[in-house]
Amino acid sequence: MKKETAISQSSPCTCINLRRAALAITKYYDQKLAPSRLTIVQFSLLRHIKLLGPINVSDLASKVRLDRTTLVRNLKPLETDGLIVDISKSGTRNRQLLLITEGMQKCAEAELLWKDAQSSVEQNLGPENLNKLTTLLYAVETLEI
Repeated sequence: MKKETAISQSSPCTCINLRRAALAITKYYDQKLAPSRLTIVQFSLLRHIKLLGPINVSDLASKVRLDRTTLVRNLKPLETDGLIVDISKSGTRNRQLLLITEGMQKCAEAELLWKDAQSSVEQNLGPENLNKLTTLLYAVETLEI
């Protein structure tokens, strides 16, 4: 799409434009990760659990900046597929999540696909634009309300 066309199709609402961009980039990464049968959100959760685990759900929600309900909904398929397990003692209210061997393997498989997606985005945007975008997104994320 040409730049003029993209600008003429954008909304006067910044929030809508950001949501459209988020949906588009999520779809792009999901397509790139499709051979691993993981979504970008699931892959991100596996990576975080791998790096931080064992980790409780509240701490994970804080680290990935998702509300607990959304996080739990995204964790369910990872547990069902046997990629993560809850290692908390029975009767404990706060689950402790751990990435198991199958999850490590799935994470490694998806990481190659993710790196390809990352590289493609950088090539399409260029390093300078990607740096600007990252800076602007951080500024949006930390807006004072």
